Amino acid sequence: MKLKHTLILFSATAITNASIAQFEGSKQVFTSPKLQTEIFKHKKVAILPFTATISYRKLPKNFDKAANEQDQNNMAAGMQQGMYTYLLRKSEDYTVTFQDVERTNALLKQKGLFDKLNEVTQDSICKVLGVDAVVKCSFSYERTSSEGGAIVKTVLLGSAFGKTASGALTMQIYNGNDGELLWRFYKEMNEDVMSSANQVMERMMRKVARNFPYEKS
Repeated sequence: MKLKHTLILFSATAITNASIAQFEGSKQVFTSPKLQTEIFKHKKVAILPFTATISYRKLPKNFDKAANEQDQNNMAAGMQQGMYTYLLRKSEDYTVTFQDVERTNALLKQKGLFDKLNEVTQDSICKVLGVDAVVKCSFSYERTSSEGGAIVKTVLLGSAFGKTASGALTMQIYNGNDGELLWRFYKEMNEDVMSSANQVMERMMRKVARNFPYEKS
């Protein structure tokens, strides 16, 4: 009986792991020829406010545009904080220090740039922030099914079968001297109904880690 239980548990775990792997999306990495020479000049890096978008494969009947925009703002703020927390927690693993995002946001607001980052060159932003480079990120989030149905699937079949949305992270590093793009990382990943912005960022950063230029060799 114990052996039968063990076999069932093993099979369920294998199916769950296979399903999770299947849900993982594509990854793309761009590295500038200048990266290796410029990266060693960087001492302090700022994480810019995220751009987050939430869309629906099928728009809900009770869709509220204002509420959706607020959700986007909350997600953007949560992911910026989540990335900073992750990098701060593992600071010994990196060749640079990361500016406190509260200071970054305050400086941008003082100069009226917080909501106009796409209208200003990246080297200008670096000068305002007093950093050697900036990390600029966007996250697009598309819901694919109802949360209610996903919760039922999660309870009955496990989290691998409770996917309700797909997410795509784009992370870019710009050089402070000339504003040039040094590195770009793109990753797709399906999310489940239980995920928070911090949890999403934690999983994303684990996948970025092996490619992150500031990671100590």
